[in-house]
Amino acid sequence: MSTAQAQQVRAPPHARNVAQFLRSSKSGMKIRVGALNGKRVDYFKGKSAVKALLSPAYAKLKNVPTVTTEAEAEAALTSIIPYAFYLRVDRGNPTGSSASSPRHVTITPQQSFSQDGYFAWFYEGSQWTTYAGGLLMVAIILAGVMFPLWPPIMRLGVWYISVGMLGLIGAFFALAIVRLIFYVITVVVVHPGIWIFPKLFADVGVIESFIPFWEWDMPKKKGGKKKKGKTPSGKTPEEKLASNGGAFIEEVADNESPDSSRPGSRSARVEEVPDEDS
Repeated sequence: MSTAQAQQVRAPPHARNVAQFLRSSKSGMKIRVGALNGKRVDYFKGKSAVKALLSPAYAKLKNVPTVTTEAEAEAALTSIIPYAFYLRVDRGNPTGSSASSPRHVTITPQQSFSQDGYFAWFYEGSQWTTYAGGLLMVAIILAGVMFPLWPPIMRLGVWYISVGMLGLIGAFFALAIVRLIFYVITVVVVHPGIWIFPKLFADVGVIESFIPFWEWDMPKKKGGKKKKGKTPSGKTPEEKLASNGGAFIEEVADNESPDSSRPGSRSARVEEVPDEDS
């Protein structure tokens, strides 16, 4: 047993309950990955731990310190540090060339809690789910290996179940082929076509996949884009004056002589008009 584990064993129940809550997914804390002495460790920021203790999920727990303010949360988190569930660390440079690589972390000599500090986990939390999953996997493997030793009734039941599953898969593929053939026929006969079980491949429940029984293959209407309103070209000088804040551009045609073969051109003239209110 390591030193950290020996200290964790002496922790009172309320401190252990707080550590289990923070280590679980219920806390909603952001977990970061670092490297401590060449080993992978998880660490978190103190501010996220304070937020977790002030969350409604923590308020529902029993046998934990009462926390209603940030000061009480910091006091509760400080009281857990001596039991080595987590220890304060300093962050260093990334372990790799990428900025997203895990950072080097080192344990600080002075252990105190701060919302701006970082804390590395030395507690893995409750492991009963891991143990239960391992035992279940071992039981499934042993059951498969010992299949020849099963009673005849059990082996017959497994055979029926496997045949039934294969039958369901085959029926599903057959239905998909039949509905496609029916759709192609109806596209030719009664355009635009009919789909049987139109929601068969939709992201819905099992029962909803077979409702409705049929449906016309109507194209989905696309939302029309809003066209920007164009400003009418036939504005009077007064309207141009009001819209441009007292100035407008007036196009003036050049005087053309009847003997000139040069096409007429236009020039622009900016005219400032004083406001009537001034």
